[in-house]
Amino acid sequence: MLDMIGEGNAAALVGLLGGIMLGLAARLGRFCTLGAIEDYYYGNNDLRLRMWGVAIGVAVLGSFGLMGAGLLDAGDTIYLGFAFAPIGSIVGGLMFGYGMALAGNCGYGALARLGGGDLRNFVIVLVMGISAYATISGPLAWLRVQLFDQSPTTGDLPGIAHSLGGLTGLSPVLVGCVIGAAILVFAVAPARMRDKPSYIGWGAVVGASVVISWAGTQWIARNGFDGLPVVSHTFSAPLGEAIFWTMTASAQPLSFGIGSVAGVWIGAFAGSLIKGHFRWEACEDPRELRRQIFGGGIMGVGAVIALGCSIGQGLSAFSVLAWSAPLTLAAILAGAAIGLRHLIAGFAPVD
Repeated sequence: MLDMIGEGNAAALVGLLGGIMLGLAARLGRFCTLGAIEDYYYGNNDLRLRMWGVAIGVAVLGSFGLMGAGLLDAGDTIYLGFAFAPIGSIVGGLMFGYGMALAGNCGYGALARLGGGDLRNFVIVLVMGISAYATISGPLAWLRVQLFDQSPTTGDLPGIAHSLGGLTGLSPVLVGCVIGAAILVFAVAPARMRDKPSYIGWGAVVGASVVISWAGTQWIARNGFDGLPVVSHTFSAPLGEAIFWTMTASAQPLSFGIGSVAGVWIGAFAGSLIKGHFRWEACEDPRELRRQIFGGGIMGVGAVIALGCSIGQGLSAFSVLAWSAPLTLAAILAGAAIGLRHLIAGFAPVD
């Protein structure tokens, strides 16, 4: 099959499937990073954060289940293939969270909004993708390399389950499954969460999209000859990759990231039609446009420094329990809180 359709095309199909699941979850299930943070900080409502917990729990259980079945090699994933760099996780996470608050969306959320006809988010997608590539291999790359070391892993894998397994003598797969189950139970424990089965269901769909992506790309890597990476969803560099592909498609093969970006847009478009929410929107305030451009640029740079965005680190890296995941996610939450306070109340001291 890989000979017929090509390995890059196969990876793009895997990304497309998972991306459609994510796009539908955004539009039909209201799965949104910034929305969950705003609900918690300003609405005293933790249900969408708990939906995130469901997604993480399912992703962890599924990913370690794949490892136990021999269908995923943890060392092949980018998040365990690079050494843990806490400074990069903190700085990049804070930048990403702050930029997300300024822009009003993360990269994934911007794609989902764009699928609903919101052209303001087209600007965020473009700026974030370009700034990410400028940081990976463009004019900001030298500074990133000098300030934030991103070296391959040597020795033990930098994962929570693998570290605890080494200390206790238990299998990392067993440790990972226990942690995933604990996260899932904690997320659905309150009755108010169990009274919202749609939140639980769509959170599970998001987690499953990560698991499917690991399984699919690992299978392609093992059965193909092109040495494609084992990856799951993230929305920083893939935005830039998708932009670059639209200009050079005849010379550049498809990839998982391009399929994932397209899938989120398609899923969000379908979801908006199902809900009857599709409508064209545009920016009428130059100040809002300036804020979105600035926020998108900060997000692109921060995501590359942290080796992932709110989805890349908050879900994909969390699914393999990389040490970087909880630290980066905490930094994103803190950065978003700072950015939201800046927008809503300024930085004047509270009386």
